[in-house]
Amino acid sequence: MKRLLHPLPALAQDSALLAARLLVGVVLIAHGWQKLDEYTLAGTAASFDDMGVPAARAAATFAAFVEVGGGALLIVGLLTPVAALLVALDMAGAWYFAHRDAGIFVTEGGGELVMVIAAVVLAIGAIGAGRFSLDGALLRRATAR
Repeated sequence: MKRLLHPLPALAQDSALLAARLLVGVVLIAHGWQKLDEYTLAGTAASFDDMGVPAARAAATFAAFVEVGGGALLIVGLLTPVAALLVALDMAGAWYFAHRDAGIFVTEGGGELVMVIAAVVLAIGAIGAGRFSLDGALLRRATAR
């Protein structure tokens, strides 16, 4: 029982962080790319405007580029705390303007997806990207000097 209460070994922790970064990053890139390519920024901005998002064009641009760029940064593990914070802010806005009145379940327009993405990126941002990341490589290089 005592062993079950201890954290996983470092290799398992780093592997789990890598998997979380990859999975969340892919989802973010897909959603951001959808805003750019399928819906277009103009269409996304119009949708945001209909939802009452202030400065809808700027918000649509922010959301699309934070999702694509933040997703890519999370995948490679570069500037992870910054990327995580920007994505968490994006998800907070999505929850507030698009999902807050619809409950939990995504099938009913609820916020479960944006809440889970926010929770995962906040945890990754707080813990760090792990050894299998560019942040980890840069940190090892800096401390080796």
